[in-house]
Amino acid sequence: MNYYELTRGEKEIGYIDEGVGDTIILLHGFCGSHEYFKYLVPILAEKHRVVALDLRGHGGSSTSDEPYFVEDMADDVRDVMNDLKIDHASLFGHSLGGYAVLAFAEKYPEMTASFGLLHSTPFPDSEEGKAKRQHNIERVEKEGIHSFINDLIPNLFAKENLEVLSEEIQFAKQIGYHTPQAGAKEALNAMKNRPDRRHVLENTRIPVLIAAGRSDQIVPMEQSFAVKNPMIKEAVLEGAGHMGMLEKPDEIGNIILQFIEEHVKVNADE
Repeated sequence: MNYYELTRGEKEIGYIDEGVGDTIILLHGFCGSHEYFKYLVPILAEKHRVVALDLRGHGGSSTSDEPYFVEDMADDVRDVMNDLKIDHASLFGHSLGGYAVLAFAEKYPEMTASFGLLHSTPFPDSEEGKAKRQHNIERVEKEGIHSFINDLIPNLFAKENLEVLSEEIQFAKQIGYHTPQAGAKEALNAMKNRPDRRHVLENTRIPVLIAAGRSDQIVPMEQSFAVKNPMIKEAVLEGAGHMGMLEKPDEIGNIILQFIEEHVKVNADE
């Protein structure tokens, strides 16, 4: 896959761009990169153009010690879309990427053909969750990224997959090890400070897909599916934890393709 970089001043946003047709944009989760979608991109690119970004502070995108928010990540997506002359797209975000997708759908509905949350939630952090984020920030500062990733990644997979998907777990760890310490810390801050966005799902007139893993230890299904709206399609991934795109890539790929085919109207001019 070809890798590209968009430069805006001191900011660089890395991404891959595969396939042709109406556009799907994929945003990965915390301490991940576009490589999280290595199985999913070929499935989706058979029928669509697929752009998978590295969120700021992750992968090949630039890192800053300055605080940023999920809204800034949404602006990065807008910048890439504008640079590629993409007027509108279907955006799907995994975990942290889902928070950025919600921010994008709220700020730029005219650019959003549809959107999806993959193992994500519109809820903000609870006070307990914020305290845990702060603890993890301090841990990364004291211990570095490797120890943190070694504990984080196995918990993202369903317990029943820990042995059978050992290669995928190691793959995810290797991606995590390359996350700059500053990137991990600022992403934790961004998640800690994100607002409640249930209203985005409650009020949307844009088709929405919410996919959750039955065995997700990070985001319980009741948090993923808390908001009801006729525009929302729900999908449960059996035998998956928080990493459906690595645990069940064929299934989640087909769910996304079917959702777009059934619910998203594409401009006849495209």
